[in-house]
Amino acid sequence: MSLKERITEDIKTYMREKDTVSLNAVRMLKSDVKNAEIDAMKELDDAGIIKVVQSGIKKRKDSAEVYVKAGRQELADKELAEIKALEKYLPEQLGKEEIEALVKNTVAKMEEDSRKNFGMVMKAVMAKVSGRADGRTVSEVIKRVI
Repeated sequence: MSLKERITEDIKTYMREKDTVSLNAVRMLKSDVKNAEIDAMKELDDAGIIKVVQSGIKKRKDSAEVYVKAGRQELADKELAEIKALEKYLPEQLGKEEIEALVKNTVAKMEEDSRKNFGMVMKAVMAKVSGRADGRTVSEVIKRVI
């Protein structure tokens, strides 16, 4: 079953269960996927859908931080619940130790002058993790290793 089909089936399931928070999150995801397909003028594959999911999660994390700073914990909790509903569409995430090993391996293979270039290391590592880690975590690990 493709990711797109799974999203459609989950919408039906959440409607039956009357889980409004998850239902709203997944409906918004389906809408975002459709908009991305319109922009790209082609149907997205699973990798493209994963990028849309990551984007949605990042937006919700940023919103939750803003809500917490503004003292609106109930809205932040809603955003965090939506994040949990969307995370199940991502591949299994790498741990910090795995990311660190990947970064060290990548840096060791690079030329001497590229090792100190954060951007080149970040680009190489992000190509390898492809959806299994978010950029913020990878960035923190690279800063610690370099």
